[in-house]
Amino acid sequence: MDEPVHEDRRPAEWATRVGAWLIDVLLLGAVVSVLGDLLGLGPGLLTLANPFDAGQHTLLLFVYWTLFESNTGQSPGKLALDLEVVGADGRPPGLAAAAIQSFGKAFLLPLDLLIGVLAMPGEGQRLFNRLSNTRVVELAGDGGGRRRTATADA
Repeated sequence: MDEPVHEDRRPAEWATRVGAWLIDVLLLGAVVSVLGDLLGLGPGLLTLANPFDAGQHTLLLFVYWTLFESNTGQSPGKLALDLEVVGADGRPPGLAAAAIQSFGKAFLLPLDLLIGVLAMPGEGQRLFNRLSNTRVVELAGDGGGRRRTATADA
């Protein structure tokens, strides 16, 4: 039987988390733009100049983070910066918890972050991390961002 992993990992620094967020936003924007060009939908499927397109981009980010982080605990941005979202048991959070924490950063990030910093100083959590019982931890020392897994056989 698997044992919890990463229980003792320290919370990720805010600057590193913002870096991972930025990588994800730019990566998804680039992929969507290229797909829009390839499909002949103009100079990019989404542009931030159009508020309706920005809303669609936000929805895509929500789905992107929910799917990546529910299964592996890592989006490409988190993988690049050796971060991971974990649930209370130290494993990837699962679909429901990943959706809750992704909702905060996709749709309500300024409020989510502000409440987290002001209401929970020093904890390094956003409000929606608290609501989903997740945390973002550093993986430095785990072998370049690869998850360690502990098993009863080991």
